Amino acid sequence: MVDQNENVVLVDENGEEHEFALIDVIEVDGEEYAILEPLEADEDADEDQPEAIILKIGQDENGEEILYDIEDDDEWEMVAQKWQEMIEEEEEEE
Repeated sequence: MVDQNENVVLVDENGEEHEFALIDVIEVDGEEYAILEPLEADEDADEDQPEAIILKIGQDENGEEILYDIEDDDEWEMVAQKWQEMIEEEEEEE
């Protein structure tokens, strides 16, 4: 199980490593998704709103936990909406 508050290193298509903080794991329709925030600054990003990414949590052929892109647009929208609702609920509670 991916643990919250841990750092995750992902390798992009160019073989470059990027480090992310795991900020949340949410469940939508029985599937788990990791919400990751980049640790390195992106010059093009809005300083007040670092861009989080959402990856699906699955298992490889060896039973090891892996993170992979959500390829279905509807699935991605559903998970992003659920994450946004969770953020809004937390803000209302504060």
